[in-house]
Amino acid sequence: MLNLERIPDQVGYLLLTEDGAVISSGGEMENDERIANVIYGLISLADKVDSTIQEEGYKRISVVYDDHCYVICLSNKKIHVVKRKFLQNHTEPAVA
Repeated sequence: MLNLERIPDQVGYLLLTEDGAVISSGGEMENDERIANVIYGLISLADKVDSTIQEEGYKRISVVYDDHCYVICLSNKKIHVVKRKFLQNHTEPAVA
């Protein structure tokens, strides 16, 4: 199993069952049932949208804010969620 605590710049993580129950958590997301429910709702919505467009479904979902993001993926019938921070001096690449 991937050790979610070792992901660079992560400030919190959740490991959920396929039905949204928290298996483990840490950092800013430790025991955060509210976020787990929101993530599960987002995944349920993505599954409904994907089923009308394609058969495979999503591989990864990213929810991006100015200073952090949530990266969500499904692996081994578990939902892995990592909250990562962005560096303060992070700049977007120039568009030509």
